[in-house]
Amino acid sequence: MKKEGLLRCLRALRPSRSSGPLSFVKKFTSKEIERATDEFSTILESGPQGMVYRARFADGIVATIKQVRSLDRGKDTFYREVQRLGRLHHRHLVRLQGFSEGEERFLVFDHMENGSLKECLHDPLRTPLNWTTRLQIAIGVAAALEYLYYFCDPPVYHVSINSNNVMLDSNYVAKLSDVGLADCNFNCTSESNSSSSGDHIDQRSRDLVFQFGVLLLELITGQSLDGEVELVQWVQESGFVYSMHKMVDADLGDSYDSKELKCLLFIARLCTRTGSESLISIRQILRYLQGRVEHSIS
Repeated sequence: MKKEGLLRCLRALRPSRSSGPLSFVKKFTSKEIERATDEFSTILESGPQGMVYRARFADGIVATIKQVRSLDRGKDTFYREVQRLGRLHHRHLVRLQGFSEGEERFLVFDHMENGSLKECLHDPLRTPLNWTTRLQIAIGVAAALEYLYYFCDPPVYHVSINSNNVMLDSNYVAKLSDVGLADCNFNCTSESNSSSSGDHIDQRSRDLVFQFGVLLLELITGQSLDGEVELVQWVQESGFVYSMHKMVDADLGDSYDSKELKCLLFIARLCTRTGSESLISIRQILRYLQGRVEHSIS
């Protein structure tokens, strides 16, 4: 009997092959979601994927709840996506806490106290981000991308890198959000890690690199994505270094390091090159930032 009991315990611990939710991802009831959002009145934003709410649960936990509008997908497909998101663990990713399903589906994520990078850069009522924080944000986003592209199996390509999707916690640590939500639509296909081994450059990584370069330019200049084309054209000009101090966000004043500024602009220039000249990978970007910048802010 003892042997049979031990076998039952071992079977319970064995990872399930079913498409049900992972044991460490909590399933919330519809009532819990409704109460936590004060009957869906605590709206943070309305996006193409659904409404986003601020939530406070009965145990005091504060979270961000995102509605999932892709209800045409079956339960098994939804569970697979919950499993995929639940397995993503990195300091610079917004963590999935749980989910809810019923007439409506929701995903429950950690709440980021300082909102999005976009808010911090462009809201005149917010305290401007200092130079060191901006450098740390750049390194954090690059680290998250390296994890998604090189260390996840299968690799995660479905991420939009922009200031609206970079969230900041209470210590202004950058965390990527909406990983896999915008493009995946709960129908991700498995891809082999062999396609991203070493410093292999393919179109998907080129797209991520380009987006990262644009994000760097936004961190430096404080200009919104509306001016993306002009910023990219400017940093590709041969004499951009002579005007770089004029392009720095006015909120920074003179409180930045010229060598670090030049370093970031150099990376942004490499990232936003087009065609065959685009020969830098996410991994190379991170190593370059860590080697040239991270020492000065540690």
